[in-house]
Amino acid sequence: MARRASRVNTEEEEIELNMTPMLDVVFILLIFFIVTSVFVKEPGVDVTRPDAATTERQRPSILIAVTAADEVWINRRVYDINGVRGAIEQLIEENPRAEAMIQGDAGASSGLVFEVQDILGDMGVPVNISTRNN
Repeated sequence: MARRASRVNTEEEEIELNMTPMLDVVFILLIFFIVTSVFVKEPGVDVTRPDAATTERQRPSILIAVTAADEVWINRRVYDINGVRGAIEQLIEENPRAEAMIQGDAGASSGLVFEVQDILGDMGVPVNISTRNN
Protein backbone atom coordinates (compact mmCIF):
# COMPACT_ATOMS: atom_id res chain seq x y z
CA MET A 1 0.00 0.00 0.00
CA ALA A 2 1.30 3.37 -0.98
CA ARG A 3 1.79 5.90 1.69
CA ARG A 4 0.08 9.26 1.20
CA ALA A 5 2.13 12.37 1.44
CA SER A 6 0.89 14.51 4.23
CA ARG A 7 0.10 18.12 3.46
CA VAL A 8 0.39 19.07 7.11
CA ASN A 9 3.82 20.12 8.16
CA THR A 10 4.80 17.89 11.02
CA GLU A 11 7.38 20.33 12.32
CA GLU A 12 5.93 22.66 14.91
CA GLU A 13 6.11 26.30 13.98
CA GLU A 14 6.24 28.89 16.70
CA ILE A 15 3.44 31.38 16.28
CA GLU A 16 4.28 34.81 17.57
CA LEU A 17 1.57 37.33 18.38
CA ASN A 18 2.59 40.96 17.89
CA MET A 19 1.28 42.92 20.90
CA THR A 20 2.68 46.31 19.86
CA PRO A 21 -0.44 47.64 18.06
CA MET A 22 -2.67 46.65 20.97
CA LEU A 23 -0.36 48.31 23.50
CA ASP A 24 -0.27 51.46 21.37
CA VAL A 25 -4.06 51.65 21.40
CA VAL A 26 -4.21 51.09 25.17
CA PHE A 27 -1.68 53.85 25.85
CA ILE A 28 -3.46 56.26 23.52
CA LEU A 29 -6.76 55.59 25.34
CA LEU A 30 -5.04 56.08 28.69
CA ILE A 31 -3.59 59.41 27.60
CA PHE A 32 -6.99 60.48 26.24
CA PHE A 33 -8.75 59.77 29.54
CA ILE A 34 -6.06 61.51 31.59
CA VAL A 35 -6.13 64.63 29.42
CA THR A 36 -9.91 64.91 29.29
CA SER A 37 -10.58 64.22 32.97
CA VAL A 38 -11.41 67.03 35.37
CA PHE A 39 -9.96 66.87 38.82
CA VAL A 40 -11.73 68.48 41.77
CA LYS A 41 -9.55 70.85 43.76
CA GLU A 42 -10.30 70.24 47.43
CA PRO A 43 -10.19 73.14 49.89
CA GLY A 44 -8.16 71.23 52.49
CA VAL A 45 -10.35 71.81 55.56
CA ASP A 46 -13.68 70.43 56.80
CA VAL A 47 -16.39 72.94 57.63
CA THR A 48 -19.77 72.70 59.34
CA ARG A 49 -22.17 73.84 56.64
CA PRO A 50 -25.35 75.73 57.50
CA ASP A 51 -28.74 74.06 57.11
CA ALA A 52 -30.99 74.66 54.11
CA ALA A 53 -34.55 73.59 53.25
CA THR A 54 -33.64 72.35 49.76
CA THR A 55 -30.42 71.32 48.11
CA GLU A 56 -29.38 70.46 44.60
CA ARG A 57 -26.48 68.12 43.82
CA GLN A 58 -23.59 69.96 42.10
CA ARG A 59 -20.29 68.75 40.66
CA PRO A 60 -17.90 71.71 40.96
CA SER A 61 -14.25 71.53 39.95
CA ILE A 62 -13.11 74.20 42.44
CA LEU A 63 -13.98 73.93 46.13
CA ILE A 64 -13.38 76.92 48.41
CA ALA A 65 -13.87 76.68 52.17
CA VAL A 66 -14.41 79.60 54.55
CA THR A 67 -13.88 78.54 58.18
CA ALA A 68 -15.32 79.91 61.39
CA ALA A 69 -11.92 81.55 62.01
CA ASP A 70 -12.43 83.51 58.74
CA GLU A 71 -9.74 81.60 56.85
CA VAL A 72 -10.19 81.00 53.11
CA TRP A 73 -8.92 77.57 52.03
CA ILE A 74 -8.30 76.80 48.35
CA ASN A 75 -6.48 73.69 47.13
CA ARG A 76 -5.24 72.78 50.65
CA ARG A 77 -3.75 76.22 51.32
CA VAL A 78 -4.92 79.19 53.38
CA TYR A 79 -5.27 82.54 51.58
CA ASP A 80 -6.20 85.99 52.76
CA ILE A 81 -8.92 87.77 50.78
CA ASN A 82 -6.30 89.60 48.68
CA GLY A 83 -4.70 86.33 47.53
CA VAL A 84 -7.94 84.58 46.57
CA ARG A 85 -8.12 86.10 43.08
CA GLY A 86 -4.61 84.88 42.16
CA ALA A 87 -5.29 81.36 43.42
CA ILE A 88 -8.54 81.15 41.47
CA GLU A 89 -6.86 82.49 38.31
CA GLN A 90 -4.35 79.64 38.49
CA LEU A 91 -7.14 77.08 38.81
CA ILE A 92 -9.04 78.63 35.89
CA GLU A 93 -5.92 78.38 33.72
CA GLU A 94 -5.98 74.62 34.36
CA ASN A 95 -9.72 74.34 33.62
CA PRO A 96 -11.31 77.32 31.80
CA ARG A 97 -14.82 75.89 32.20
CA ALA A 98 -14.46 75.49 35.96
CA GLU A 99 -17.39 75.85 38.33
CA ALA A 100 -16.87 76.77 41.97
CA MET A 101 -18.51 75.77 45.22
CA ILE A 102 -18.07 77.80 48.41
CA GLN A 103 -18.28 75.76 51.60
CA GLY A 104 -18.94 78.36 54.26
CA ASP A 105 -18.80 77.25 57.88
CA ALA A 106 -21.96 77.98 59.90
CA GLY A 107 -19.85 80.21 62.17
CA ALA A 108 -18.03 81.98 59.32
CA SER A 109 -18.51 85.64 58.60
CA SER A 110 -21.15 85.94 55.89
CA GLY A 111 -19.40 89.07 54.63
CA LEU A 112 -16.25 87.07 53.84
CA VAL A 113 -18.27 84.38 52.06
CA PHE A 114 -19.96 87.06 49.95
CA GLU A 115 -16.60 88.70 49.16
CA VAL A 116 -15.31 85.38 47.82
CA GLN A 117 -18.54 84.97 45.86
CA ASP A 118 -18.12 88.47 44.39
CA ILE A 119 -14.54 87.69 43.33
CA LEU A 120 -15.72 84.54 41.55
CA GLY A 121 -18.60 86.43 39.93
CA ASP A 122 -16.28 89.18 38.70
CA MET A 123 -14.08 86.52 37.11
CA GLY A 124 -17.07 84.93 35.35
CA VAL A 125 -16.91 81.67 37.28
CA PRO A 126 -20.28 80.06 38.04
CA VAL A 127 -20.52 79.73 41.83
CA ASN A 128 -22.79 77.97 44.33
CA ILE A 129 -22.79 77.95 48.12
CA SER A 130 -22.78 74.56 49.78
CA THR A 131 -25.31 73.79 52.52
CA ARG A 132 -26.63 70.81 54.45
CA ASN A 133 -30.13 69.50 53.77
CA ASN A 134 -32.39 69.22 56.84
